[in-house]
Amino acid sequence: MLVLRIAAKKRPSLKDRVIPAANSILNWLTFYGSILLFLLYFSKQKWLFYTLYTSGDLDVTMFLIIVAFMIVSLGYQIARMIIKFIMPSVYDFYDVDRGLSYTLNRIIYYLILFAALAFSFSTVGLDLTAIGAIFGVLGIGIGFGMRNIAANFVSGIIILFERPIEIGEMIQLDGKIGKVERIRLRSTIVRTAKEGTLIVPNQHFIEQVIKNRTGSEMMASVTVSITYGTDTEEVERLLKIAVEQQKGHFEGILDFPEPDIRFVNFRDKALDFLVEVPVVNFDTKEKVESRLRHSIAELFWKHGIELASAYIERGEY
Repeated sequence: MLVLRIAAKKRPSLKDRVIPAANSILNWLTFYGSILLFLLYFSKQKWLFYTLYTSGDLDVTMFLIIVAFMIVSLGYQIARMIIKFIMPSVYDFYDVDRGLSYTLNRIIYYLILFAALAFSFSTVGLDLTAIGAIFGVLGIGIGFGMRNIAANFVSGIIILFERPIEIGEMIQLDGKIGKVERIRLRSTIVRTAKEGTLIVPNQHFIEQVIKNRTGSEMMASVTVSITYGTDTEEVERLLKIAVEQQKGHFEGILDFPEPDIRFVNFRDKALDFLVEVPVVNFDTKEKVESRLRHSIAELFWKHGIELASAYIERGEY
């Protein structure tokens, strides 16, 4: 350990990966050493080798059950170590992107864990063929009740392989914008600015239209409806003034692209204008939209421009 620590000072990458890996191995040796000492201490006790049940020619004892537990535990630890300490170097060397690396990590984890479970079942005499048949029969019986879980599980596999969304991407989900933090087999974790953490069933990403906002421009948008007969050129001029007033108050407003002000629609009793201002993130978007509405309301009141809704509420249409 002393040699590794001295080498780590010269090479930061060694410190980041080798030292934690060595610490993990020492923790493993301590844990499994304790179990081996336990087995050695009670090795002459009859209860440790007492036959609990017989599977074919195999007498299953408490000793075999402990060994099976150690196999599963060891498989879990090996999977974690490969994913945490070995695969990052491989991904860096081959320049694997974050989404693909996450998918490969999940595949490695489940394959190693499945192999460890299969080997541990065989150790205690459980027939995997019989277990598969039992689960097949149970699957028919409870399939209708668990069809949503099965659909989410399959959707999770599709997401991991096709990667329509990836870890770290910003998505818009039912009007909420959040960051994808984790993709699991049944659900995906999305963290939003206001609602906190959302646990979204994977089936939702396959069946619904999800907007991927990563790499796209974030726009603060305000729609204004005015009455017929209002000078539209004057309205556009006032909206530009409102935007310029706010550009000096927020560092999160981007200089490029330019803010966009458009006359977007004719309606039965209103004319619609859309104001769009590029911003850096979702928090700034909401603040800018609020301040824009304040500025627009003040400018419209000073210049005698009324919103269409005000006329409708007074019954002037």
